[in-house]
Amino acid sequence: MNNTQSLPRALLIAGPTASGKSRLALQLAQAYKGSIINADSMQVYAEMRILTARPSKSETDTVPHYLYGHISATQTYNVAIWVKQAMVAIEEIEAGGRLPIFVGGTGLYFRALLEGLADIPDIPPAIRAAMRKRLAAEGLASLYEGLQEIDPTAHQRLAANDTQRILRAWEVYQATARPLSDWQKEAQKKPPMPPFTGTTRRLLLMPDREWLYARCNQRFVDMLAAGAMAEAQKMAAMRLPADAPPMKALGLPALLAVLDGTETLENAQSLAQQQTRNYAKRQMTWFRNQILNQKITWKAFNMKDYYKNQQKIFSYITKKT
Repeated sequence: MNNTQSLPRALLIAGPTASGKSRLALQLAQAYKGSIINADSMQVYAEMRILTARPSKSETDTVPHYLYGHISATQTYNVAIWVKQAMVAIEEIEAGGRLPIFVGGTGLYFRALLEGLADIPDIPPAIRAAMRKRLAAEGLASLYEGLQEIDPTAHQRLAANDTQRILRAWEVYQATARPLSDWQKEAQKKPPMPPFTGTTRRLLLMPDREWLYARCNQRFVDMLAAGAMAEAQKMAAMRLPADAPPMKALGLPALLAVLDGTETLENAQSLAQQQTRNYAKRQMTWFRNQILNQKITWKAFNMKDYYKNQQKIFSYITKKT
């Protein structure tokens, strides 16, 4: 299996939450002398190892892991920062003679890595503050509808409840007098932040839905047993805004409701499990639309392949281009 002569420059493993990505990444890292780079937007936060299902200490001791739990939830973090840090990680891994293996469920991270990223100017704090005041005064539905006039492409692409990205589209327009979609189109033609180059093997895990939903349900049960409530208490003590990205970690809002006395633990567990299943469904839909239906080479595998027929994966990784 460890045929370094035919290995690509990097492996990419994408898929929905609870699909077994981290397990497979660890096995491939052991087989091919690899180091693992996180491509999940929630697993970057130091305070939430359990709630974000970060690899365990025994796993990170087995092979090198990068960009896991390396920032505080109080810090600003985005895809542009991640891409820059990922490029540094690649250089360090390759300098050590190891194979970079990206693993995660954040499709935007993979797209930015492979296609490059728009060099959008920084948004002034005053504009950010003003947009949050508008959000509080007018409501998200009003801002979403307003995108039809300033950025119809973003309005069509974004979900009506995607607070973070709706605000981002408005902030970019207010700061630059140009729609966010224009910046993104410009980046596709000539990315200011160049994409990762070199041969890659891109594995997309697409398990059967019933199997995945059962895993989502059990995952939250396991999280509670491992101490997820204690992590929720720490997050509550930080008093972050409710719309801050870390506060959207799967299961966290439900546990915070238990802590403030507005929800029972039993109902919170059911709510968190439903939230996790819904998120996994949205991820699979995104991957189908953005990856499988596009002219981008990703190889889809179901759970039978990566649990019982891994030779199929090894053959794909080492195939000649």
